[in-house]
Amino acid sequence: MQRSIIRNTLASGFVFAGAAAAVAQDAKPVELAPPPPPPQWESSVNLGLSYTSGNSDTLLVTGGIETQKKTKRDEWDFGAKGAYGKNDGAVNNNMAAGWGQYNYLFTDRFYGYARVDALYDGIADIAYRINLSPGVGYYLIKNAATLLSGEVGPGYVFEKKGGIDANYATIRFAERFEQKIGKNSKLWQSVSYLPQITDWGNYQLNAEIGIEAPLVKNLSLRVVGSDTFNSQPARGKKQNDLMLVSGIAYKF
Repeated sequence: MQRSIIRNTLASGFVFAGAAAAVAQDAKPVELAPPPPPPQWESSVNLGLSYTSGNSDTLLVTGGIETQKKTKRDEWDFGAKGAYGKNDGAVNNNMAAGWGQYNYLFTDRFYGYARVDALYDGIADIAYRINLSPGVGYYLIKNAATLLSGEVGPGYVFEKKGGIDANYATIRFAERFEQKIGKNSKLWQSVSYLPQITDWGNYQLNAEIGIEAPLVKNLSLRVVGSDTFNSQPARGKKQNDLMLVSGIAYKF
């Protein structure tokens, strides 16, 4: 009887082993989903041109470059733009500007930032203006189609305007809205307000609104309106500068 038990046990073991081997042979390996690609820089260059000849000879050339990168914790945004124009041989536009901003996200919506803006405007008699500002921001709306954020923080301005050097502390209030329209079109708008802390009658107000729609792959049509208001301009200069530009943008 003991031998019978041993034979039955061995037979059961062989059957179990054979079945396990057959299942292992037929089983398909589990395919793991590939990891998402790391965030990449998204960049674009844009160019606008307007020219007339005849009773009035005018020329306006605008250009710019923008690049940004976003991760779960970091957001980088850099750009530069410029414009040059003539009207009947007289220069009526001569401007260059640049900016850079870094955001560190403490949560999905709340972040700290550091920002620098630089401006040269020959027509407004601004040899240079540099704004430095750290601060905090919050995304009031943040989803795949819509972004709306507000920012506030102290700042400091270094400038040479009308041949006079000046520097002073400011407070920066800013807002930005971006809305995707369809797959590749977008609408955006931004406002920043920078009053001098010791003299709120001296302030800068910058606003921009734009829309971009694709023409062909990587090439889009842009229409951008910008307004720069300086409450205390250089002597003999106007407070407000408004520009409306249409052009093309190439993304890479």
